[in-house]
Amino acid sequence: MSVDTQEAGGVDEGRAGLTTQAAAAVRTYAVAPGVRLNVRSGPGTQYNLVRVLPEGVRLPIYCQTPGTTVSGPYGTTNIWDLIDNGEYVSDAYVHTGSDGYIAPRCG
Repeated sequence: MSVDTQEAGGVDEGRAGLTTQAAAAVRTYAVAPGVRLNVRSGPGTQYNLVRVLPEGVRLPIYCQTPGTTVSGPYGTTNIWDLIDNGEYVSDAYVHTGSDGYIAPRCG
């Protein structure tokens, strides 16, 4: 995800300052305890496996989209979370505190 530099009041804060502010504003969510979570290239189990996250990680959720229905520790859902550019995880494994969407829809 990228952050565009924007001038405010004629003063350019610079890319580093805005990137730090944006990073601080991103909320992260815990993956279910004891789970090594598969990260896929799209919102479904039919997409390629990109990587496997280790136990105990926290993830940003930039947007969410419907996909393959998955059952996990936090219920059964078809919601998939975009955690990085082109990287999705099933919301059934992420503790968001909600059974519904908690972020904007992707795309």
